[in-house]
Amino acid sequence: MVDFLIEEPLVLLFIVSGLGYLLGRIKVKGISLGVAAVLFVGLAFGALSPDMKLPTVLVDLGLIIFVYTIGLSSGPGFFASFRRKGLRDNTFVLLMLLFAALLVVAAASLFSLRATVAAGMYAGSLTNTPALASVLETITRTAPADQLTRLETEPVIGYSVAYPMGVIGTLIAVYVMQRVFRIDYLTEARSLRQYNVVEQDLYTRTVRVTNPRAVGLTVSELVRANEWDVVLSRFRHDGGTTLATGDTAFALDDLVALVGTPEEVDKAVAWLGEPASVQLELDRSEYDFRRMFVSNHEVVGRALNELNLPQQYGAIVSRIRRGDIDLLAHGDTVIELGDRVRVVAKRTDMPRLAALFGDSYKALSEVDLVSLSLGLALGVLIGLIPIPLPGGVVISLGLAGGPLLVGLILGAMRRTRSIVWTIPYSANLTLRQIGLILLLAGIGVRSGYTFFTNFSASGGLQVFIAGAIITMTIAFLTLFIGYKFMKIPFGLLTGMLSGLCTQPATLGFSLQQAENELPNLGYALAFPVATITKVVVAQLLLVFLSR
Repeated sequence: MVDFLIEEPLVLLFIVSGLGYLLGRIKVKGISLGVAAVLFVGLAFGALSPDMKLPTVLVDLGLIIFVYTIGLSSGPGFFASFRRKGLRDNTFVLLMLLFAALLVVAAASLFSLRATVAAGMYAGSLTNTPALASVLETITRTAPADQLTRLETEPVIGYSVAYPMGVIGTLIAVYVMQRVFRIDYLTEARSLRQYNVVEQDLYTRTVRVTNPRAVGLTVSELVRANEWDVVLSRFRHDGGTTLATGDTAFALDDLVALVGTPEEVDKAVAWLGEPASVQLELDRSEYDFRRMFVSNHEVVGRALNELNLPQQYGAIVSRIRRGDIDLLAHGDTVIELGDRVRVVAKRTDMPRLAALFGDSYKALSEVDLVSLSLGLALGVLIGLIPIPLPGGVVISLGLAGGPLLVGLILGAMRRTRSIVWTIPYSANLTLRQIGLILLLAGIGVRSGYTFFTNFSASGGLQVFIAGAIITMTIAFLTLFIGYKFMKIPFGLLTGMLSGLCTQPATLGFSLQQAENELPNLGYALAFPVATITKVVVAQLLLVFLSR
C-alpha cells in the first residue's frame, strides 16, 4: 500500500484531503480542527516513508492560488486599514517577530544548537517556508563544498521538528484565548460595520416629515450634517411617489422611506418627524424592486454614482447582497462581480437595468482565466525578483509573498480598463479552499517522516521543546497584548496572528471560529510584513550565530 501511494501521488493527495476533511468535521466540546486537519493527516501519511511526497508543483500551485485569492478579496480592506491603524498594527507584528528572534538566540545558547539548526527552528516555529528557503540559499552560496550536504540538512531538521508545534501552538492559543476573553465574534463584527464582514440587520421604515429644520435641505445635506448611515429610497409628495436622490429636498408632511440598521433608521426617523402608518416599500404600483446579479464586467469595479442610475434609468440601488452579507448601497459603494443589487425602479425600466448589470447566474460560474492567469503569473514573477540587502544578503518575496502582494494591489484596483481582476465571491472561496488543501496536504506529507525520525538526532528533542516554547510564547503574547492593550478586535487579531506565523491552517481555524471575514483582513494586513521580516531575520540569525 505504501509503495502504491508513493507511485501514485494523486491518489495520496485525494486520500489525505478526504480523510483530513472527515477528521476536521469531528467536534469535541463544540470545536473542530476544520481544514487544518488535512495537515495532520498528511503528517501521519508522510511518516510512513521518506519517499512519500506530493509533487512540488502541486504544493506550490496551492500556495500561489491560496495567497492570491486572499489578496484579491482583502485588497480594498488592506489599504483602507492604513488610514486607520495599519501602520501601528504592522509595527506590532514586526516587534513580535524580532522578539521571537531573541528567543531563538537564547534557546541556541541554552541548548548549544548549531546556527543552521537554530535558523531552521526560527522558520519552523513561525511556520515560514520562504524563510527556510532563504537560509538554504545563503548556505549554498557561502558554505564550504566539503560541508555543504551536512549544512543544508540541519536547517531542514530544525524546521521540520519545530513546524508541527508551530501550527498546533497557534491553534491552541486561539482556542484558549477566545475562551479566556469570552469572545462573542458576532457582536464584535457587528460593532465593526466599516469592515462589511457580517450580516447587517437592515429594515425599512416610512417617516412623515414634521421637523421644520428638514424643509429645504437636500438629502445629501441632511445625511452629511447628521452623519446618518441610511439610504433614503422613495418619497411621496402631494400624492405622487418618486425616488429620492442626493438633490431631493423635502416639504412638511412628505412621506420618506428609509433603509438601514434599526438604530440608524430610528435615529433618522426621530429627527425627521414621526413614524408613518403607510409603508411606501409595500406600494409597488409605481415603483417595483428586484434583485439582480452583477455579471456584466463593464460595471464591475465602478462606484454606483458613476452609473448615474437616477438620471439615466430612473432607478436607485438600496442594498447589495455580497456573499451572505447585506450592505447598504451608498454612492461611493463599489460594485463587485457576483453582487446581487436590489434595484428600485419602474417595471418598464427593469429590462434595461437587467442588461446593465448582466443579471446572469450562468455568467458568474465562469472565471475569467485571462485576468486570473495574468495575475498569478505577475505574482510569481514579482516573487522571483532578488532584493539585495546590506551585507551581501539577497532575499525575495517568493511564491508566498509575490502573489499575495500582487493580489492585494489588483484587488484594490479591481479593474484596469477592460480587464477585471476580481473574481466572483463563490469562485474565490472555491479556489481558496482548493489551494489551501493542496498546500496543507503537501506540507504535511513532506514534513511527516523528517519530524518523526529526527527527535533523537541533531538535538531533535531540544529543538522541539524550544520551538514549542517560542511558538506558544509569541502566540499567547500576541493575542494578549493585541486584545487587552492595543484593543485590536479579536477576530482581526487571530488573522494577524495567522499572518505573523504565515500559517494558513491557523487562518482556516480562525475563520471557522469567527464565521466572518475579519481574520482574512488581519491575515492580509500582517502577512506581507511578516514574510519579508522572517526571510531577512532568518538569514541574519544564521550569520550572527555562526560567529
